Amino acid sequence: MSKITKDRFAVMSVQYCQYSFEYYVESMAKCGIKWVDFWGGLPHYYRLDYDQAGAGRKLEEIRGLLDKNNQKVAVYTPETLNYPYSFTDPAKETRKRTVDFFELAMQDAKVLGTDKVFLNSGCGLRDVPRDVSFERLIDSYKRIADLAEKYEVDLVLEQLQPYESNLVLAMPDLQRVLDGVNSGRMKVCVDLVAMEVAGENLSQWFDALGNEKIKLIHFSDTYHYILGDGELPLKSYLKTLEDYDYQGIVDLEINDSIYWLDPHSSIEKSVAWLEKEWL
Repeated sequence: MSKITKDRFAVMSVQYCQYSFEYYVESMAKCGIKWVDFWGGLPHYYRLDYDQAGAGRKLEEIRGLLDKNNQKVAVYTPETLNYPYSFTDPAKETRKRTVDFFELAMQDAKVLGTDKVFLNSGCGLRDVPRDVSFERLIDSYKRIADLAEKYEVDLVLEQLQPYESNLVLAMPDLQRVLDGVNSGRMKVCVDLVAMEVAGENLSQWFDALGNEKIKLIHFSDTYHYILGDGELPLKSYLKTLEDYDYQGIVDLEINDSIYWLDPHSSIEKSVAWLEKEWL
């Protein structure tokens, strides 16, 4: 059985979107977090601000900062949930731009030292038939999966909540993607908040997909709150991960704008909960 210890946790850097990346790295060091979920968005890093050579230099600078603090990138999460990207927009040009951006993300991931690139479905236009958007989603993902094969990178897809999306919301939706794309490079992130909203449980996910597909867990309390500030059965989740011998990273997605003013405290309190209640 694989124990869920402190060195299995990462923190998504999006929570620090109003602070510098240097501040985030220092915060992780203070909290004793080894793994980084590197969010690709301003003010930390946005790929289209650089040409190829400039992006390489910037990413090497970022990796040097992480190396100095004995931290490593577990997954690269490019910002694609909203404008100007969409996997399902009726305009082919928009879908192509999104696929092209993921090729850049795969190149960036390799420089950062990770073989995992994160993605979600975004939202299809709600006045367009859902099946039409889903067909476009599968087509875009097939193109991205072909690129992932080329770059030897795994794609890690999460489910969303109904206010965020009308596409991948629950396990049957994610299974539909896996069947439609039919690529060994398409893996799964289970977002525990979205899972609860869908009325599912973690055992169902592992029974259906197993460790072969589940490569990341988005871990937070209700509404992506600080651990212990909500109502989710967090210790039960961790026990289930151990019972199923989960081998991957548990990613703290403490992701709510109420914490942007003081993100360090939100992670510090979450780590304190883990140390008291679990570790």
